[in-house]
Amino acid sequence: MPDGSATAHVYRPKLATILAEGYNLDWLRRDLLAALTVAIVALPLSMAIAVASGVSPERGLYAAVIGGFLVSVLGGSRYQIGGPAGAFIVLVAATVSKFGLDGLLLTVFISGFMLTLIGLLRLGTLIRYIPHAVTVGFTCGIAVTIFASQLRDLAGLKLSGAEPGQLLPKLVVLGQALPTISPITLAVGVGTAALIFLVRRLAPTWPGMLIAVTLATLAAWLFHLPVETIGSHFGQLPSGVPTLRLPAFSTAAVLAVLPTALSFTLLGAVESLLSAKVADGMTGRKHRYNMEVVAQGVANVASALFGGISVTGTIARTATNIRAGAVSPVSGMAHAVFVLVFMLVASPLASFIPLATLAGVLVVVCWNMAEKEDFVRLLYGWRSASVLLATFGLTLIEDLTFGIIAGCVLAAAFALADRVMRSRRTGA
Repeated sequence: MPDGSATAHVYRPKLATILAEGYNLDWLRRDLLAALTVAIVALPLSMAIAVASGVSPERGLYAAVIGGFLVSVLGGSRYQIGGPAGAFIVLVAATVSKFGLDGLLLTVFISGFMLTLIGLLRLGTLIRYIPHAVTVGFTCGIAVTIFASQLRDLAGLKLSGAEPGQLLPKLVVLGQALPTISPITLAVGVGTAALIFLVRRLAPTWPGMLIAVTLATLAAWLFHLPVETIGSHFGQLPSGVPTLRLPAFSTAAVLAVLPTALSFTLLGAVESLLSAKVADGMTGRKHRYNMEVVAQGVANVASALFGGISVTGTIARTATNIRAGAVSPVSGMAHAVFVLVFMLVASPLASFIPLATLAGVLVVVCWNMAEKEDFVRLLYGWRSASVLLATFGLTLIEDLTFGIIAGCVLAAAFALADRVMRSRRTGA
């Protein structure tokens, strides 16, 4: 079986290749079963990521439905699942806080065009060579930042003012609010996370997130627990996808969000290609990197047009898709359809979900996102440790883009120093 290496640079969706080769009913059955499994994971996760990003839960569902479908239709990977990702929580939340929802949609829209352009210019290859220490550093930095952003909902803290975006001021404000902690809310949030870990350990094939969210919601409703829910915070969720609408454009608005759109573009490209690379490692195949970036770009443009947040390749859902037996992009397309059906049928029930439960889900996401083993391993070499800690620290203290750029510059400086030393030895 060819692994696809010879066509990895080709601009042709994997779906087109598979349909041309022949697609049968047995493959469809396997894809539909995998799609249902992934949709069960994606449903609570998409809402949790949206809420943590500072927008209403349906914005995450729109991204999963619209963006997820297009990533699979146009993408360069057989197995990639697109949708809202935890890695974007910090960027989306900061963008909403600074520019509002309209500014966020414009940012996602522009970054989609940037991603498409990167793919068409064949720059996907360059993004794939970002040093591993940089990737681990910013991923762990994002995980820590997301965890900190969930402490308020996890513990039911009451803040006297707005929650700061920067990590250190945020921790100071949260520390001052500790006397307002709600033991019941904390029990719901921690219990949700603990149950997800327990199900994963005892029954790894079961949908732990959905089970935990369902049981926590039932407990909060049956016992009338005094916890804030999606309904009490956001009101009733819409029961369908909104109509297509262009983001509000103006020269001033575009110039204002352009630096942020660059950050979205960089992170989206890195995350998508990293996820596709993980899928390659699990299956022995090769994704078409430039086609994948183009697909991510188109998906983000469409997500913004329908009011959704940013879309990227998602490692956990892609891995779940592969383990569930998917054989083609049809599984990713069907997963988006299943999420849409769930949204149309069960949106009234989602209003009963406690916010602490969604925070508990994201605590698990943070734990899984942080590449703990790689982080420790990279500390054993002083150069890799320098790049890792620079990226990690600056991602926490400043922002993601600053951390990535600093880490890449430092890694490049080390590589250049090595080359100079080798040339001197050769000359000697």
